[in-house]
Amino acid sequence: MKIQQLAKQTGISSQTIRYYEQIGLLPEAKRGENGYRSYGDSDIERLVFIRRCKALHIPLADMKRLVQLKSDAAAPCEEVDRIIRNQLVEVQHRLEELQQLEATLKALSTGCHNDTVSNCEIMKKLATSEQAE
Repeated sequence: MKIQQLAKQTGISSQTIRYYEQIGLLPEAKRGENGYRSYGDSDIERLVFIRRCKALHIPLADMKRLVQLKSDAAAPCEEVDRIIRNQLVEVQHRLEELQQLEATLKALSTGCHNDTVSNCEIMKKLATSEQAE
């Protein structure tokens, strides 16, 4: 199948598929006599795997490693476990940061009852070095 068909089947743009080939996430496609890239079922499977990793915000280096590990059925699973645990810790850290951000924005959103920007308490708090909480 051609790259446009692969893009349609996987939901990944042709440009991104080419990029994945350049960085080694996807093997370089075979080319027909006409020079067009030619892809098969294994490419679909790999791109679906990559898309799922990307949806989980797994870093590119870890994604590359997971793709390598996936191709070695006898490889131990501990490295996969480590990558996923590290990603979980990263997501938990981001959640904490988002909760702090939410609390700050809530405090700011209820902090002004004036009618003009010149008297706006939110603007004053944003202009100070103190954290608005």
